[in-house]
Amino acid sequence: MVDQVGPSRGRQLEAAGKPARVPRKGLKEKREAIQGGARTVFGREGYTRASIDAIAAEAGVSTRTIYNHFTDKEELFGSVFLESTALVTAASQELLDRHLRKLRRIEDVEADFLAYARDWVGQGSAHPDHFALVRQIVTEGSRMPAAVIDEWQRTGPRAVRGNLARRLRELADAGLLDIGADAEMVAARHLSLLVGGVMLETYFGALPMGADEAEEYVRGAVWAFLKLYGVPGGGADE
Repeated sequence: MVDQVGPSRGRQLEAAGKPARVPRKGLKEKREAIQGGARTVFGREGYTRASIDAIAAEAGVSTRTIYNHFTDKEELFGSVFLESTALVTAASQELLDRHLRKLRRIEDVEADFLAYARDWVGQGSAHPDHFALVRQIVTEGSRMPAAVIDEWQRTGPRAVRGNLARRLRELADAGLLDIGADAEMVAARHLSLLVGGVMLETYFGALPMGADEAEEYVRGAVWAFLKLYGVPGGGADE
């Protein structure tokens, strides 16, 4: 007997141009160990330099065991990267729901955006393995599997921006922001203000940033955003 690959997992692999490979029943722990080892090695070595032998050693399994679960390095990379992308996208949505969904009064805007922005900037620490993989795109994105990178863009950055755009539109419709007609553009600008400086200062999360410096970036980003898109009485007019 074999376990059936779930529909979302199958769609991820199909989108990455690979057939869904079905693991045998009882091998869930082995598969998780392989994925954990792959996250570590891909994040440390990058896609091109990472080898199946190194991943097997990190995971504590044989190379044959890896090939029992994954066709090749490309399929393994796609599995690891897209699954971690889905987790980070879901975590980003949870931040929106926690901090900005119940925003109803104009006096709440700045405080709630600050709380949201602090947690957003902290995602690099909350998901270090994922952002180690993202850093590799900066140096060798053109050598990574194009289908995987395209699917990451769709389910990661573009999905996050779209979710934020919808939430900003809801806040604008409630009279709490003034964002004009293009919510997607405003969402992109907000993300640039919030994470752009942090990413440059930390070399995309490779270097630590002190709490005081991170707070300075957060406050500056929220102030600038509300200066552009806040409404009178929203706390960003000083």
